[in-house]
Amino acid sequence: MTEYDNEPIPGLPDRLPPGESILWQGSPDWRALARAAFHTRLIAGYFGALSVLALALARSDGGYTGVVMTALLGVVGVALLHLLAWASARTTIYTLTDRRIVMRIGIAVPKCINLPLATIASVDLAARTDGTGDLPLTLTGAPKLGYLALWPHARPWRINRPQPMLRAVPGIGTVAALIARTCLAANPGPWPATPDERRAPAPMTLEAQAA
Repeated sequence: MTEYDNEPIPGLPDRLPPGESILWQGSPDWRALARAAFHTRLIAGYFGALSVLALALARSDGGYTGVVMTALLGVVGVALLHLLAWASARTTIYTLTDRRIVMRIGIAVPKCINLPLATIASVDLAARTDGTGDLPLTLTGAPKLGYLALWPHARPWRINRPQPMLRAVPGIGTVAALIARTCLAANPGPWPATPDERRAPAPMTLEAQAA
């Protein structure tokens, strides 16, 4: 038995209320999550540079133990980061309904975060060439969400005002457009001009960025 066996619907803490329906569910691509959130390529490059430096120094004194230890430490470290990314992606489910976005996240301490569509002021899009991407969500009011509680499903460096983020989502263009249309349907315009007063993202903007 796992901590998710008591979920009536995978990714949701309870059954949906009458009239609410699921429009999309998805999980991060663990390889893209490893690169974007756990910076595996950067860490691998760092240890690669250290290994080259250790090799250059070893040629002068004839001792290659430092080279082996540095390379081994890099391999183990990057492998552990990939394992964390895989576990994070495996335990994460993003759910879009016609009323809210639900983020089921957490490896050791699972939690579900409910984000009603009316509280979403805007949705940003960061697409990658591999078809995955991130969707940071700007919320209205003063969200009581901690950065560490959200990470790695939080927009980087937004610590004082954390922003939930759907990370490494496959098929990001289609998902972004669907979320935009759903927010528009739940919060029909006209929208105010200032970002702080906006209640929903402009769907055409998201579609254009995702293309």
